[in-house]
Amino acid sequence: MSKVKETKTERSAEFERWENETLGRVLERAPERKKSFEGVSLEPVDRLYTESDVDGDIGFPGEYPYKRGIHPTGYRGKLWTMRQFAGFSSPEETNRRFKYLLEQGQTGLSVAYDLPALMGLDCDSPLSEGEVGKCGVAVTSFADFEVLFDGINLEDVTVSQTINAPAWIFLAFYAALAEKQGADFNKISGTLQNDILKEYIAQKEWVYPIRPAMKLVIDTFEFSTRHLPKYNPISVSGYHIREAGATALQELAFTLRDGVEYVQYGIDRGLDVDEFVPRLSFFFNAHNDFFEEIAKYRAARVVWAKTMKERFGAKNPRTMTLRFHTQTAGVSLTVQQPLNNIARVAIQALAGVLGGTQSLHTDSYDEALALPTDQAALIALRTQQIIAEETGVANTVDPLGGSYFVESLTTKMIDGCFDYFNKIDGFGGMVEAVEAGFPQREIQESAYQYQKALERKEQTIVGVNKYVMDEEIHKTDILQIDESVRDHQMSRLHEVKQKRDAGAVANCLEKLKKASVADENLMPATIEAVKAYCTVEEICTALRDVYGIYEEPAF
Repeated sequence: MSKVKETKTERSAEFERWENETLGRVLERAPERKKSFEGVSLEPVDRLYTESDVDGDIGFPGEYPYKRGIHPTGYRGKLWTMRQFAGFSSPEETNRRFKYLLEQGQTGLSVAYDLPALMGLDCDSPLSEGEVGKCGVAVTSFADFEVLFDGINLEDVTVSQTINAPAWIFLAFYAALAEKQGADFNKISGTLQNDILKEYIAQKEWVYPIRPAMKLVIDTFEFSTRHLPKYNPISVSGYHIREAGATALQELAFTLRDGVEYVQYGIDRGLDVDEFVPRLSFFFNAHNDFFEEIAKYRAARVVWAKTMKERFGAKNPRTMTLRFHTQTAGVSLTVQQPLNNIARVAIQALAGVLGGTQSLHTDSYDEALALPTDQAALIALRTQQIIAEETGVANTVDPLGGSYFVESLTTKMIDGCFDYFNKIDGFGGMVEAVEAGFPQREIQESAYQYQKALERKEQTIVGVNKYVMDEEIHKTDILQIDESVRDHQMSRLHEVKQKRDAGAVANCLEKLKKASVADENLMPATIEAVKAYCTVEEICTALRDVYGIYEEPAF
């Protein structure tokens, strides 16, 4: 049976006249809305999409190139993991929050570490003052890590750790704790963020220069492949790239090209692409442009599948299937009228689900003000549960597949992503592009243009530049973290240093330094060091003597 394919040039004159007259009347009544029809994305949005905008067969879920999802049954087989990001104050406080969320039906843990931990500093460092336990949980040594997961069996729950520059140390913590619990290394699973490239691009939390930092990432790949077969040693993270001001397309392209770089470095190490790549995962933002976000996720699967197959010769289907976590857009949350954030988060989360995410974090409505309270965190979790249990969107796979609009956006995302790949390859790779400042400049320009659109009111943020109220609808209580947490952490650190074997500590740090000079995989020596209760900063400092430090050049 043949299909009659209507094209835009073949639309009837009557329809064209009706369309133009209707739009004209709308713009006469509200001329300020004219820009909103054009959109603020890289590509303008047309008024209507037809079959002519769909490029070829859209395929089936579970089949290459996985545009419609990596599993043929979608969420009918298994819901996404509800992995709420949590971490604040002391390990004791965060442990209580973990247990509270698990009791409320959360199905995975995700750890936020504080700024000193992210920068490889101990709680007693002068540079840590004022930051201990503030934006995440404070962890300085294995003693803190043991308290953090007290009463939580690592075989029973997957744990995602948001840590990058010192990520290999936190993988060593995880392995040492699993060993202490008597866990089967073949069973424990979780994810390490470990994406150092996006630190140089967007988040700016680094310790070492780029190339030795990349070496440490590949060490975790090699160790996990051999010893932790279910563990994901990296979550290549577009989230922070988007939060820094990137467009949806830039988030997609830079994230996936970062992934390509890690794959190439792994292959250069001698790893088999079909052995280690299936354990790589991704982390995307869910922003406000509902359909654009859905298209982004669908495009990501296609680009990754084709790149693994055509660029690296992958044969294992699992190598080609992109798995990703999604978090709603923290940068979209507003201090003004904060309860509006509940609606924003629900819409963003729905985009992630309709895009086929494997796990999801929903932001709390008060996060523009402070770390979330228990009540706000519970509402965020309930948002996911309502989507899963009440809306029916999980009943069918890729329900928007075949939408003329969504398919057109997906194709544009795919094409735009490969265009960026070509530009980055022209630098010699992503490391070289970052060293030249290319992605950084692209994001800076996008952030600037977005801000100018806000100031011109071509882009609306409800409650901020439109529908502003002199008096806020709602004043909310916020979570207060005082300086006592630093005193508490320093007390435990002092106790650890008093009790540990100082000779063993010195020996472990010397072994670590020698292994780095010899260019060996540092995971075994690091595990030995954390079991001896060497601190995060002591380990990082030992390697600074070999690798040096990184200072961002002026681009």
